Amino acid sequence: MSETQTVTPPVATAPDVGGLVEDLTALLGPDLVLTDDRSLDKASQDGSYLSPILRAQWPIGRPEVVVRPTSVDQVPAVVRAAVRRGVPITSRGKGTGNYGQVVPLHGGLVLDLTALRGIDHVDPEAGTVTAEAGVRMMSLEKRLARDGSQLWMYPSTVQSTLGGFLAGGSAGTGTIVHGRNHEGFVEALDVVYAHPDAEIVHLEGDDAQPFVHTYGVAGIIVRATVRIEPLQDWRCVYASFDDHHDAFSVVPRIHRLDPAPRLCSADGAHVAGCLPPDEAIPPGRASLRAIVDASVVDRVSALVTEAGGVVEAVRSGVNESIKVSTLSYNHPTHWLQKAEPDTWFHMECQGDALVERLDEVEAVYPGGTLHLEAGHGRMFGMLNGHYTDPDAAYAGVPVLEELGVTVHSPHQYRVDHGTEQVRALAARTDPYGLLNPGRWGA
Repeated sequence: MSETQTVTPPVATAPDVGGLVEDLTALLGPDLVLTDDRSLDKASQDGSYLSPILRAQWPIGRPEVVVRPTSVDQVPAVVRAAVRRGVPITSRGKGTGNYGQVVPLHGGLVLDLTALRGIDHVDPEAGTVTAEAGVRMMSLEKRLARDGSQLWMYPSTVQSTLGGFLAGGSAGTGTIVHGRNHEGFVEALDVVYAHPDAEIVHLEGDDAQPFVHTYGVAGIIVRATVRIEPLQDWRCVYASFDDHHDAFSVVPRIHRLDPAPRLCSADGAHVAGCLPPDEAIPPGRASLRAIVDASVVDRVSALVTEAGGVVEAVRSGVNESIKVSTLSYNHPTHWLQKAEPDTWFHMECQGDALVERLDEVEAVYPGGTLHLEAGHGRMFGMLNGHYTDPDAAYAGVPVLEELGVTVHSPHQYRVDHGTEQVRALAARTDPYGLLNPGRWGA
């Protein structure tokens, strides 16, 4: 008999939010069970403001109750109560890097895990750290650095939590060497399934991977063991160029250095001018930022000079690395949109054509301007363009593909990674369809 068949049905045949609020208040106390408008509104927000297509659909969902457990052991009890009352459960950290994926489409309960901040165990010999889902990645990186270690990777958002990055993120600083977060970064997970008798389930290796980058639709991550490595002596190099073609041409060359960089980003003068003021990002010039091993700083400087650029600054320290990281991935798009509201949209793009056919790529959309990242084995970027309507945005996708560019649309909130495998898993771990429902489909 399958696990799905042996699970006891929930008590409620329809969502009973009022009963759940009473249950959770008795279980956790009123301070951790929130039904005020401010808390519900906050739990309805994420990074979808970066998509004008999604903004036009607001509001896409709003919870009826938010719960903030303060210990890992409280989570199974919350889930048991929600399942028995038939109430949908959307788990989330800060939600800052998501585009609608952690907004509760069907209302119900938002399970806010940001108070679970314990760092359980650091094992440099094994190359792992075990921590609770709510610990901030940047705090974890700083903690490890004090003891001579570093995370394999961390996201570009300062507020991002460990569980949030694993469930909803994909890449970041360190991806150049180690790939995306489902490609070996996760050693083990403690997960809670949506069962009436829910408990914490420990998963290791391949069994843990389907819960990564799938937005909590198959289980709620409460603790994770992820990979670490010895701390490198990093330097943050800022360079500027008259022309962004020259800046972009240097990114693949830095990418090929040995030791490899931890991050390498570049923007044309228009986007660079929207970034937070920094004397190392002079106005009117294209900008390149890279986190590189101290042993290759001279080589990086030579590459910049050969391409007609100027090294503006070389900085060191974990805080400086984090600062450079916050100017990567979709953050330049954020600053561009903040400087010029209601003007821009973007598509996520991959491929060496981003450098080799830059003019053609940028010409796909009116006002096209590319933010470039060195990715894992290939170039990656955010192609920003002037927004008119969804049809025009999507019409550019086949044109980009003809140029050799792989495109991922951030303007949707469905599971689009390992969908068949995850859906089969969720049939067993979430037999009543209560975990972040509404994520399947085109």
